[in-house]
Amino acid sequence: MSKKSKKKKKDNLPGSATVARNRKASFDFHLGKEFVAGIVLQGTEVKSVRNGQVQLKGAYAKVIDGEVFLFNCHISEYAFGNRYNHEPLRAKKLLLNKDEIFKLEQKIKLNNQTLVASKIFFKRNYAKVLLHLAEGKQKGDKREAIKKKDMQRELARDASNWG
Repeated sequence: MSKKSKKKKKDNLPGSATVARNRKASFDFHLGKEFVAGIVLQGTEVKSVRNGQVQLKGAYAKVIDGEVFLFNCHISEYAFGNRYNHEPLRAKKLLLNKDEIFKLEQKIKLNNQTLVASKIFFKRNYAKVLLHLAEGKQKGDKREAIKKKDMQRELARDASNWG
């Protein structure tokens, strides 16, 4: 078997797809630089995440004592779990390099930004979360976003009718 075929097999492992998205994140925040972090999960949490029983609405991360934690991420209890089942809203530790954590902490303090979780996915059988440095949108900004979406939808509709 050649090296190329081995490499292709690694990238196409089963379970390497997006599990959950936070669709409200781009509507409520101006999303900036993105970071990918690993998530420390318990056994039953992994099973629930693989089944897609995750909700990221309102999920955010905080730096506490040099470590990053994910809050408000709801992972449902595993249906076939026993007495060792996990708590659905517990804080989950995120895995980042010390340098990345230090940079994040500085940007959050200086620029008054927050870390917003926008997506959970599996990469080579490891659960990952996509974080964005974000600034909150004002009500007017949200209205502008709605107007832009409507205009793009109309343009697409007109283009499809034209051709």
